[in-house]
Amino acid sequence: MSNKLLSALFGATFAVLAFSPTAFAEPQVLADFHAEMGECESCHANGEPSADSAYENEQCQSCHGSLAEMSETHKAHDGMLNCSDCHVVHEMNVGDKPTCDNCHDDGRK
Repeated sequence: MSNKLLSALFGATFAVLAFSPTAFAEPQVLADFHAEMGECESCHANGEPSADSAYENEQCQSCHGSLAEMSETHKAHDGMLNCSDCHVVHEMNVGDKPTCDNCHDDGRK
């Protein structure tokens, strides 16, 4: 690849990142993101976490759909996991996605 082409690609990439509104934004926790959207009250019944996360899982699915309605990765976990088992809303940043090897250290995909 020529130096001119590499320079042009680098320059274009830098320009996109520099003018992107989220390029230098601070990470935001999922729970805070939902709270800013005015959905804080809908996550926990009476403002308190449930013992089994069932209520919170229902709240996730009311906006995002059920695991059975989602991608193949989500479908494979339907009936076995709650959303918060993988998406830790008070710790995970917006845009972060759990990967298979977060739980499966045996190479399953």
